[in-house]
Amino acid sequence: MKGKEERRNLHPRNLNSLVNGSQVSFGLGAVSIFPDSSPTMSPEILDAARCLWSYHQLGHELSSADVILVFGSNDLRVAEHAAELWLRGLAPYLLFSGARGRMTMDWAETEAAAMARVAREKGVPEERILIEDRATNTGENIRFTRELLGGRGLAAATAIVVQKPYMERRTFAALGAQWPDLECRLSSPALDFDSYCGGELSVDFVIAAVVGDFQRILDYPALGFATAQEVPEEVMAAYRLLVAGGFDSRMR
Repeated sequence: MKGKEERRNLHPRNLNSLVNGSQVSFGLGAVSIFPDSSPTMSPEILDAARCLWSYHQLGHELSSADVILVFGSNDLRVAEHAAELWLRGLAPYLLFSGARGRMTMDWAETEAAAMARVAREKGVPEERILIEDRATNTGENIRFTRELLGGRGLAAATAIVVQKPYMERRTFAALGAQWPDLECRLSSPALDFDSYCGGELSVDFVIAAVVGDFQRILDYPALGFATAQEVPEEVMAAYRLLVAGGFDSRMR
């Protein structure tokens, strides 16, 4: 088996034969918008990343709900989007859940507190914001959120759940298994793959995150953490190409 460093040195133009033993192409005519990217950022790699990115998003139409739930994130654009949904009058309460994770360990406040601050700055009243600041993973987000709502006597039969764009489907699958009686719609900031990358979020990092979340979509149903999701052949091929290309640092 090739080591991680060796796999990173494989040029994606030679990876088609590695994808499920067949020739798979991801848009040879595509043009990279990342001029400073490493040589591994070929059009094939970028098109495969965009393919997975699109799969992760559900395109739910939103309607009024009992609560807007926001599970922990290092991306405060998620909190901004959630606040905008609240300001549109889509729910009476906005609940943020999250302690600190490996990407937010050096934050001065928990993820939930940071997101709540963003919401207040956007105009959401303090009394309409609920904070759950113990959760360190999606399962705990769900469990502690249910406990908080129950402790406040707030019945939630419907929810809008806000996440990063590439975490919509995994969160939806987790809720299906761990909160099956909740009718939920997923939403995220309206950013495509190319727009999402930038600043501290390098292309390599985002691709690895997209790959890692997809792996969890595949693995978690067998563990009872999530419901099974249908995976089109072209999406699985994109995943295998990216893994073969070495974008595996966020995998389990």
